[in-house]
Amino acid sequence: MAIFGTPGLVTMFEMYDVLHEKMQTCKKSIFPILPSVNTAGAEVSAFLAKGHVNFADEVTLGTALSRIVNVSKPANNEIELFGVDVPRIRRIIDSIPEDGYIEPHHVQALLHSAGIPMVEEFVSANKEEALAFARRTGFPVVAKVVGPVYKSDVGGVVLNIKSEQHLALEFDRMMQIPEVTGILVQPMLKGTELFVGAKYEDKFGHVVLCGLGGIFVEVLKDVSSGLAPLSYEEAYSMIHSLRAYKIIKGTRGQKGVNEDKFAEIIVRLSTLLRFATEIKEMDINPLLVTEKCVIAVDARIRIEKNL
Repeated sequence: MAIFGTPGLVTMFEMYDVLHEKMQTCKKSIFPILPSVNTAGAEVSAFLAKGHVNFADEVTLGTALSRIVNVSKPANNEIELFGVDVPRIRRIIDSIPEDGYIEPHHVQALLHSAGIPMVEEFVSANKEEALAFARRTGFPVVAKVVGPVYKSDVGGVVLNIKSEQHLALEFDRMMQIPEVTGILVQPMLKGTELFVGAKYEDKFGHVVLCGLGGIFVEVLKDVSSGLAPLSYEEAYSMIHSLRAYKIIKGTRGQKGVNEDKFAEIIVRLSTLLRFATEIKEMDINPLLVTEKCVIAVDARIRIEKNL
């Protein structure tokens, strides 16, 4: 560190020229601290014009050095491809004819291709087919409308259906909702509800989001974000930055969730976006996570191909 100021009685051009020359040839880094921006303003300006940086006092330099020393290690730039079927992802995207929110079977196929497990589900406009699927998987089940984007707002989501009679009644009711093209039936699962999603931002690319799922996404607005593609280190950092991380880790006698599986889903989602750039918006909500496993329960994806 070269600390060199002036009492204001002499000019400092020659001294700062010597400092400049030494900074060009010295094998060690030289940090100039020139606390003379007023009394030797012209000299400091000439020194800075040569491409140097000045620290007006040693505290400023110390602060800068401490931040550099404590900065996080650069993330691994390699894209995680294990278990991701890139050719199949491209075939699915290329086969979708129109822009907008894609059909549930395409959503499920894309998630499976990225190695993201999704609950078994069945879509039909035929009541007997839906009942047969529910009998095979076992009750209780969940029924959701297919067509409207915001299913809950139109009364299109029914949880914990425990019998065939109940499912038949809800099927008939939901098929009468405007714009409904079918009913999706899936087993009723339990676990901590988490959220993973993404949106495309011009000039930045895909921003991946995560947080607590269900209604907590909108109510608490506790969401962390990162730019795709993400490494595992970045995924863990996103999870740890959530205010609700104590819930994820486990608190007050409640068991935590499998944090490794949660991070894996975030990374896999970011890899999917890397090879399916047509995806402009998507979310998996809820993503059910337990101590042992993680599974996507509901998801939606919007694509734009014809830009």
